[in-house]
Amino acid sequence: MHKHYNGLKTAALFGVLWAVLLGLGGLIGLNTRSSAPIWIMALIGVATTAYGYWNSDKIAIRSMQAYPVTEDQAPQLYQIVRELSVRANQPMPRIYVSPTMNPNAFATGRNPRNAAVCVTEGIVQLLEARELRAVLGHELMHVYNRDILTSSVAAAVAGVITSVGQMLLFFGGDRRNSNPLAMIAMALLAPFAASLIQLAISRTREYDADEDGAQLTGDPLALASALGRIEQGVRIAPLPQDQKLVNTSHLMIANPFRGGAMTKLFATHPPMKERIARLERMAGRPLS
Repeated sequence: MHKHYNGLKTAALFGVLWAVLLGLGGLIGLNTRSSAPIWIMALIGVATTAYGYWNSDKIAIRSMQAYPVTEDQAPQLYQIVRELSVRANQPMPRIYVSPTMNPNAFATGRNPRNAAVCVTEGIVQLLEARELRAVLGHELMHVYNRDILTSSVAAAVAGVITSVGQMLLFFGGDRRNSNPLAMIAMALLAPFAASLIQLAISRTREYDADEDGAQLTGDPLALASALGRIEQGVRIAPLPQDQKLVNTSHLMIANPFRGGAMTKLFATHPPMKERIARLERMAGRPLS
């Protein structure tokens, strides 16, 4: 596997997210003439990080209404995941299936010992065994690269920043001393900045998981083929933009929602054409 400096990326992400969170507390403190909001924001950050650390897998699986499957129920999935886990010298994760025809997959869990892999019924029906193996290789590499923990906690902290920023529009403290423009700017720009940081790092980690997953399976063209078919399948059966699904979508191998101008602008995933092109270059030849 290649070294992707994920530790440095994680530190940068958390540093900026926490800076924005404490900045919000400081802004509220200036308007209320109290240092309490800074401490409150710090406590919220600690609580959110801890909750995201221990419950990231449960939150994601619950949002997709996924159910656990046994080896008797899903022998092909178990065979593929076990083979890849052994190849990577990692423990076998739990396996879940989500009852939706949206073709997608994600992995979750704070470390390889507490990992879970979830596939939708749609992706199992859509892909051939070779393509499904490539997708599962991609998802397992997210776990091995510690991407899941970082993205889950980042999403939780970014959610807090967004909520607090929006609250500033309505609860600005002492209106006689507050700066309305500063309050509005912070309320709008804080969640925007947090989202951009999260999205930027999510995109780089998708490229990393594509590359490392292709190395794990030894079949980059299978992943390229799977990504193309998944993109077509999502157009036919997109997920509804329910907030719980939106919060989980950054974990999935492909954006599960119907595309649009704003959706593409703030997509947590890099363009599918670029991902496929990178895999083709990795294989040394085009897909077809």
